[in-house]
Formats: sequence, structure tokens, C-alpha cells
Amino acid sequence: MPGVVESAVIGVPHPDFGEGVTAVVVRTKGAAIDENQITAALENKLAKFKQPKKIFFVDDLPRNAMGKVQKNVLRDAYKTIFGA
Repeated sequence: MPGVVESAVIGVPHPDFGEGVTAVVVRTKGAAIDENQITAALENKLAKFKQPKKIFFVDDLPRNAMGKVQKNVLRDAYKTIFGA
């Protein structure tokens, strides 16, 4: 998607759904893309239950020594966003 360098999708505790889909996105430098634009782009491409309930923007994704995204670090960082 234009304006997005990379992203990671994680599940975090949600009081109604058990787990809420959450996207963590790295924007292209200077891009003005926002949560609404990403949501609109995914609306007809993913089933409703697969669409992110929340989207967060970060400068970069946490990685281990092998360069793999550390999703466990992201889950820990965002585990309380839905108040579950």
C-alpha cells in the first residue's frame, strides 16, 4: 500500500471478541497515511473479523538478532488497549 513500508498484525486481548486484531504500521518517511485510509483500503479485501480493530503507527518494528519481527514484544506493548 502506498505510504506503508511494513506492518505486523497481532492479536491482543479483547473483552467482547476474546482477541482483537491489531495492526502496527511503519509509514514511509513523510507519508500522511492514517488509520482511516488503511481501514478503507482493507474494507473490501478482508472479511470483517480479519480487519484490524486498531492501527498504531511506529517508526520501526522491534526485531531480534536474525531480523525477525518480535511479535511477542508488540503483544506485550499493546495488550491493554482494549481494556481486557
